[in-house]
Amino acid sequence: MKILVTGASGFVGGALMHRFGGRDDVRVHGVARRGAACANYTTADLSRPFDVPFDPDVVIHAAARSSPWGRRGEFHQQNVEATRQVIAFCRRRSVRKLVYISSSSVFYRNVDQVGITESSPIGPDFVNEYAATKYAGEELVRGFEGQWAILRPRAVFGPGDTVVFPRILAAARQGRLPIIARRDEAPVLGDLIYIDTLSDYIFAAATREDVTGTFNLTNDEPVAILPFLLDVLDRLGLPRPRRRVSVGAAMVAARLSEITCRLLPFLGEPPVTRFGVGVFAYSKTFNVAKMREVLGAPSVSLSDGVERFVHWQRQSWA
Repeated sequence: MKILVTGASGFVGGALMHRFGGRDDVRVHGVARRGAACANYTTADLSRPFDVPFDPDVVIHAAARSSPWGRRGEFHQQNVEATRQVIAFCRRRSVRKLVYISSSSVFYRNVDQVGITESSPIGPDFVNEYAATKYAGEELVRGFEGQWAILRPRAVFGPGDTVVFPRILAAARQGRLPIIARRDEAPVLGDLIYIDTLSDYIFAAATREDVTGTFNLTNDEPVAILPFLLDVLDRLGLPRPRRRVSVGAAMVAARLSEITCRLLPFLGEPPVTRFGVGVFAYSKTFNVAKMREVLGAPSVSLSDGVERFVHWQRQSWA
């Protein structure tokens, strides 16, 4: 089987290239905006018509602008227009199946959400431009004439992570990471998924005829977010946060920070966003019965995944 992976230079796409590249039963080709010095790779702007010297059976569309902050036009170009062009490529090449890597954030609201299923309500409002444009991409994929699968992973982490932990660890090292305190003091629960577990689920979606439709993906091991984070910080020898900030005060500070950075774009990404506050303020857990029934149990446990991530992070700092 021949598989084309978009976003091959990113966290998820790069992990797929590495994990699939050693297999004898598939050939893999990567495409991304950034270049790479390897034979099975094409550099292209996916938001414009593109082509590759490869005739895939399946396309895994993992390319995206994945960030809690950015300009609306950039998200639209890289998440909506790029998906439109990927679908156009699939039609020109008569690709059999398209696997779209979406995001669990399409569901998010600034309230506790427990036991989210594939059929839980989505929109019309979204927590940020990333979530809105990922869902817009989903709507385009549903119009593809061939087979398709939409995968919504929750909080992907592991070696090579560029989204979930880097911002948190950087803030902790600089002493800028607060404890978000809820008025009711209820523990905030959340799901995560380890990158190898996600890669194995994506491979199953790409290679199995029976895997179609939408799937929420997690490690199916919800954790209390604050104790989980403190444990990771302890393992990495980073200082625990001491300052406590109420959810309301944190949201106000995040809003002001966002306004400032939007008015003064040379400042870059805000040090805190409302999306980031929401991660620590509101529970988000998922019912992944469909995942387990069709795709099976996670291939790597959460504890093993954390151990591997901590080992990699220590080595990357050495």
